[in-house]
Amino acid sequence: MYGMKEVCKKVGMNYSTLKFYCSEGLIPNVKRDKNNRRIFDDKDIEWIKNLSCLKNCNLSIEEMKIYLEMCLKGKSTIPERKIMLAKKQNELKEKIATLEDAVAFIDWKQNFYDDILSGKIEY
Repeated sequence: MYGMKEVCKKVGMNYSTLKFYCSEGLIPNVKRDKNNRRIFDDKDIEWIKNLSCLKNCNLSIEEMKIYLEMCLKGKSTIPERKIMLAKKQNELKEKIATLEDAVAFIDWKQNFYDDILSGKIEY
C-alpha cells in the first residue's frame, strides 16, 4: 500500500491533482489507513496512470467520470468505451493535423526570412 506522496512520485502527478481526482470520485473505492489517510494499491496506481492518459487524450473530468462508470459496469460497456475513445482519437488527429500545418507555415516563414536576410530575395 502506498500513501499519496508515494503515488505521486510513482505516476508523475502532483499532489493536488491526485487529491482532486480522489475528491471528484475518479479513483474508485479509495481505501484509508488507521489515521484516515488515503492509501492505494498497485491496481489503484494503474488506474491513476490511466487517468493521466485519459487527460492527455483531452477527456474532460465529466468524460472521465462517464468512462469510469462504464469501466465499473464491466465488459458490456466496451463497445461504448470504444466509441468514446474513437471520437477522442479523431479529435486528436485533427489537432495534430492543425499543428502540423502551423509548423509548416513557420518553416515556410523562417525560410522566407532567411532568403531576405541572405539577400537571395528582396523584401
